[in-house]
Amino acid sequence: QVQLAESGGGLVQAGGSLRLSCTASRSTIIPFIMGWHRQAPGKQRESVASINIRGNIYILDSVKGRFTISRDSANNTIYLQMNNLSPEDTAVYYCFVDSMRGQGTQVTVSS
Repeated sequence: QVQLAESGGGLVQAGGSLRLSCTASRSTIIPFIMGWHRQAPGKQRESVASINIRGNIYILDSVKGRFTISRDSANNTIYLQMNNLSPEDTAVYYCFVDSMRGQGTQVTVSS
């Protein structure tokens, strides 16, 4: 059974950076799409970034220029580099691989 391992969340001051990683282990096939959702308290879940097997990338408008997604296909790992973080980025960030979702990692940005 495929397992998702997320890491990299934490507490950072506004303007700081964090790097999230997510590895899909025990996968016998190459995932078609991998990415990140986030959900802040009282808000709907939104898709932050994704990258598919063809290398096509989606980035949420509000984080363009600040967030970068990359993929290490050989290791079924993706990274979300988040720079110039703002309190509005505070949320639980969930990795997703095809139809599976990880347990989430908390990102808190203090002002």
